[in-house]
Amino acid sequence: MILYPAIDLKDGQAVRLLHGEMESATIFNDNPAAQARIFQDAGCEWVHLVDLNGAFAGQPVNAAAVEEILAAIDVPAQLGGGIRDMATIEAWLAKGLARVILGTAAVEDPDLVRQAAAAFPGQVAVGIDARGGRVATRGWAEKTDVMAPDLARRFEDAGVAAIVYTDIDRDGAMGGPNVEATQALAEAVSIPVIASGGVSSLADLERLKATGSIAGAISGRALYDGAIDLGAALAALKAA
Repeated sequence: MILYPAIDLKDGQAVRLLHGEMESATIFNDNPAAQARIFQDAGCEWVHLVDLNGAFAGQPVNAAAVEEILAAIDVPAQLGGGIRDMATIEAWLAKGLARVILGTAAVEDPDLVRQAAAAFPGQVAVGIDARGGRVATRGWAEKTDVMAPDLARRFEDAGVAAIVYTDIDRDGAMGGPNVEATQALAEAVSIPVIASGGVSSLADLERLKATGSIAGAISGRALYDGAIDLGAALAALKAA
């Protein structure tokens, strides 16, 4: 199982939110590129990036910070937030992103996801963010009646590289991930599922890995707060 250290970008800074509320942002590093290097030096295989402003604006806002991160690291990075058309997808991949994550577009423009996945094999993921099992879009500000497993199944044959599943109520709260819901989603589709939201201890990571069906986990606040030692966690996940 791959551990993805998260860098959430708001106004050019690395922050973490509580339950996805922008006004709850805590600044952890005003130099996101330096933070990315810290994660790389600790041995991470990937970095997970989110353009928080972009998720609300519907277009890239923290592009400069993302480009600085890409220039600073050698490990692959994936990005979500405000990516809602083919031109933006093409531009980000051309700038060196390994993978783009389409969230709102997965609900509002599923054909875009299919077209992008076909055009860029292995480089397009679907982001499914849910409250109480129901998908939320546009920076988590808008609720839908779509259930997370139903949305995931729509892309079963689309060739997407992964699904990033975030339990919004757990996000940034340091209360542990929703292992049961994430495992159920992972077992409902053949697409690799990455868990996000509430991953706050090595025990949480071990619980996710023990399911045998979850391909990755994203953690942010716990790494910044020191609740998870990244080097130790990476070593533990690589152990049999």
